[in-house]
Amino acid sequence: MKETIKSYAIITLGCALYALAFNWYYVPNNLTCGGFTGVAQILNFFIPVLPVGLTMLALNVPLYVMGLRRFGFGFLVKSLYATAACSVLVDVIAALYTFQPMDELLACIYGGVILGVGCGLMLRKEATIGGTELASWLLRRRLPHISIGNILLGLDLAVITAYAAAFRNLNNALYGGVALFVTIKVMDLIIYGGNNGKLAHIISSKEEEIAKALLSAGVGVTKLRAVGAYTNTDRAVLLCAVRRREIVMVKRLVEEIDPNAFFIMSDTSEVLGEGFGEYKPNGL
Repeated sequence: MKETIKSYAIITLGCALYALAFNWYYVPNNLTCGGFTGVAQILNFFIPVLPVGLTMLALNVPLYVMGLRRFGFGFLVKSLYATAACSVLVDVIAALYTFQPMDELLACIYGGVILGVGCGLMLRKEATIGGTELASWLLRRRLPHISIGNILLGLDLAVITAYAAAFRNLNNALYGGVALFVTIKVMDLIIYGGNNGKLAHIISSKEEEIAKALLSAGVGVTKLRAVGAYTNTDRAVLLCAVRRREIVMVKRLVEEIDPNAFFIMSDTSEVLGEGFGEYKPNGL
């Protein structure tokens, strides 16, 4: 029960941030954040009697039917709550206070950050307000090598293009693209930030010493058998996933033992397993 309350509290916070960013930064500056919110903005422009929040809710119904079959009843309850809360908060904030326009660049940067945090918090608790977010989640089951943020980027760019055509305002659509890029990066940071890291490949004639030193420091090491193409001799390649805070320590240990070691450090968007994130087949 305690975890459930905590999850819904975080989802509510995410909804509040989303609604605040939308009313504070997007609406006064005629920016779009893409997705079904962007579609609702376009419909509201042509049919002003349609509230943006209520329109968002109506557009999401078909996607939730698909989501129910894929993710089950628990997903549906969380996402319906998130959609309803976000829709209500968007309209309530709009009714309580009218924000004034500001510099478009500041609006798309700060609006993108707050929106990204809000969406990221909801997705971390396996909830979505539907639209292109839900579509991205469904697509990621078929494209697991692509982050939710990058899938969302492609879908939302289509909505922003439609927004530019509807409002005949290319500049604001371009600003919306900048805001979308900021949102995607922040959202991926919130979703995957706790599980990302670096992947190190170490090739050295002193692999045993390096492996022992890394294991003593609490870094997991895997030995890969390899053959040098030039020398045609067998040798080991040490593979280890490290958190960002451990990078300097790993480099120092390798340099101290073998300054001539061949050392490759690359980025990883997500690391799952003991000491890192937990694998959830139906989750993010």
